[in-house]
Amino acid sequence: MHNTKKLINSLLIGLAVIVVITIWDGMYILPEGEQAVITQFGRPVGDAVSQAGLKFKMPFIQDVQYFDKKILIWDGEPNQVPTRDKTFIFIDNTARWRIVDPLRFLQAVGTEQRANTLLNDILAGTVRDMVNRNDLIEIIRSSDWSSEFMISTVQSRDLILTPPSVGRDQIAQQVLDAAALVTPQYGIELIDVMFRRVNYIESVRLRVYDRMISERNRIAAERRSTGEGQKAEILGRVERDYQEIISAANREATEIRGQADAEATRIYAEAYSLDPEFFAFMKSLESYRDIVSGNTSLVLSADSDLFRYIDKHKLN
Repeated sequence: MHNTKKLINSLLIGLAVIVVITIWDGMYILPEGEQAVITQFGRPVGDAVSQAGLKFKMPFIQDVQYFDKKILIWDGEPNQVPTRDKTFIFIDNTARWRIVDPLRFLQAVGTEQRANTLLNDILAGTVRDMVNRNDLIEIIRSSDWSSEFMISTVQSRDLILTPPSVGRDQIAQQVLDAAALVTPQYGIELIDVMFRRVNYIESVRLRVYDRMISERNRIAAERRSTGEGQKAEILGRVERDYQEIISAANREATEIRGQADAEATRIYAEAYSLDPEFFAFMKSLESYRDIVSGNTSLVLSADSDLFRYIDKHKLN
């Protein structure tokens, strides 16, 4: 009797455990930002579930496949692609995409890893086609380029000053438009495609560097020539100003000397008019001082004007 009761209790506990496990396996929680597809023996059952919360499924025979709702990033491998004008460049692209139809995505693709491989095939081929149809100048310039930015191309030694007819951003849009026609059949929405990096291959890069150096040297020579011209102009202006200042100063000095000489002449005239005899005497003394020195010998006649005052002195 005791053993029978114990067996019944064990069966009840086991049954309760089975019920709990069944109920637990029949429920699942769909997190916010994710979507799910119910599969039964590996095949999808019903529609995709996109509303977050507590959900139910058939226990044990059904599984839940979760997929992100958020925007995902595809990073392509850099590829060497020739442009229409036969210039080989490396193109590095990136794109943003998301799963909009998880049921179709599960049936056609399965996993995000396989989706990235699929996008590699779609986008790499589309980018190659679009690059092959355009010249290098269209790839390296955006459509809003203006002639203020002077960029030299590999094929021409001259600067191309006309804006591109398409531009890199428009080519990226063309890639998006073309690839977006293919991706919906896989449950994928392609949001945008961008050229992350455009670079020349090694041989072309060396030529571009030489061209850049040559162009910078030309610009530097022009700047130096312009500077020398401005220097000459400034020095000429300084010399002209200097000569004008010197001329004005000399003119003013001449005027001052003329005024001084006139004033001296006036003073001399006034002094002479006051006492002509004394003035003549002083002038004679000055002449004596200028003519007669320590070793001077003169032979003069007695009636010379130079001895007039000396003779008068002797007579007195």
